[in-house]
Amino acid sequence: MANQNKYVTISGVSFINIEKSQFLNSILIPRIKNEEKTFIVTANPEIVDRTIHDHEYKEAVLRSDFTVADGVGILVAAKMNKMNIKERIAGYDLLVDLLEFGNEERLKVYLLGAEESVNKKASDHVKVNFPNVEVVGRHHGFFDMNDDRIAKEINETKPDIVFVALGVPRQENWIHNNIDQFNKGVFMGVGGSFDVLAGTVKRAPDMWIKLNLEWLYRMMKQPERFGRNLKILKFMIRQLPIFKRK
Repeated sequence: MANQNKYVTISGVSFINIEKSQFLNSILIPRIKNEEKTFIVTANPEIVDRTIHDHEYKEAVLRSDFTVADGVGILVAAKMNKMNIKERIAGYDLLVDLLEFGNEERLKVYLLGAEESVNKKASDHVKVNFPNVEVVGRHHGFFDMNDDRIAKEINETKPDIVFVALGVPRQENWIHNNIDQFNKGVFMGVGGSFDVLAGTVKRAPDMWIKLNLEWLYRMMKQPERFGRNLKILKFMIRQLPIFKRK
């Protein structure tokens, strides 16, 4: 991190402080063209909170090349500590941007994670909407994390991008534990993004996203997320100066 001003640290996690377009065009695309191996974490409050008490997971997150702020809670937490993050970079948006670039450059993509039916539908969506992207392989997310055959099979396909939809903490842990087997590729945990690609989950309308209310839309559509939002609230409270850990 040559220029510390380009990073904002929250609870020990350093976020690159950059707009999405600049991150994509000035950093990611050149690294893809140069076949530089790249590990991206799209971190929301749930991810940062997990790093506080899960040391194995924190090690995985800190191993990443770039951590971006995916979640308005991260932006608010920064402001609460008198810092500013320029823009929220949603994992799904970055995934789509990478697919669009992949479509232009005829890149190879591997989809790892989610249920088999969701994974297949997501793969079909990519093939239809990004026809120049070569989906070189896919695998559902129900496998033993200690089974290194998955990584070996993926490596044989020589992908340019590997989207990992295993949820927190499995996706970042899997990338951390296996990335050394690869010579190139962008590796990014994408959470539930395959569900959106597959059409099984609908993303919030653009207006909700622009108003940073995507979290509220999700909670209204998926009441089971209420517990997760309580965790986010607790995370925000801990960011208050009077509650921050020494």
